[in-house]
Amino acid sequence: MLYSFIIRRAEVTDASAVHEILQTAFGEYAAVTGQTGLEALQESVEDVRRQIGTKPVYVAEIDGAIMGTVRLDVHGTEAYLSRFAVSSETRNLGIGKSLMNVVDKYLSANGVKRVTLHTASRHLALVRFYYSRGFFVEAIETDRGYLRARMVKEYQNP
Repeated sequence: MLYSFIIRRAEVTDASAVHEILQTAFGEYAAVTGQTGLEALQESVEDVRRQIGTKPVYVAEIDGAIMGTVRLDVHGTEAYLSRFAVSSETRNLGIGKSLMNVVDKYLSANGVKRVTLHTASRHLALVRFYYSRGFFVEAIETDRGYLRARMVKEYQNP
């Protein structure tokens, strides 16, 4: 089956759908990593609504249903990427890559020189994905009780 999707900036009315996809995806992440108490799983719909209202949040949509999301926190020339999730039934269709392409365009256009994210260093599929998008492991951290890779991507802006 051929899918077509759109990537767009999230609206506060998307909060419920974004929350749902985050709960599912981070539930899967928790199962793979063996971690409980992940911040993403503690967020309420209202928390997500607030984040959409104050930060760049993007969604991928197929036939009106949100199938992916990513959140950015930008401070000058530095940014933090979080809450990246793609619905398990639509993985490997290019949604994650497309979300990251939009992130790259947004960050470059806004003069960001460096974006950071964290992921479980033992979650091979995610580490591979981020490497394929130009990220590298800057450090391994244990501040959350498990091995997390702090991954960075640098931009060469004019």
